[in-house]
Amino acid sequence: MCMSLDRRLQLLLDEERYERVAAAAREQRISVAAVIRDAIDQSLAPVHRRRGAAARSILSASQMEVPPGDGLLGELETLRGGGA
Repeated sequence: MCMSLDRRLQLLLDEERYERVAAAAREQRISVAAVIRDAIDQSLAPVHRRRGAAARSILSASQMEVPPGDGLLGELETLRGGGA
């Protein structure tokens, strides 16, 4: 992946976190900075990727029985803690 690196960031880590990052860098034979960039990419996916994943999850969900109008509203109210 070709990227333009134009922002510098200073990050302070405790020893235990640094050792985890450094160990991953050694195992993958990449820099500590590359491990951190990869972790950011995995944890903070762009909005369009998160939305796409959510849409795929919804579309692939199994069908389920849904009660008609009033029954559905009652279930939603119960789930929200407002119903008995």
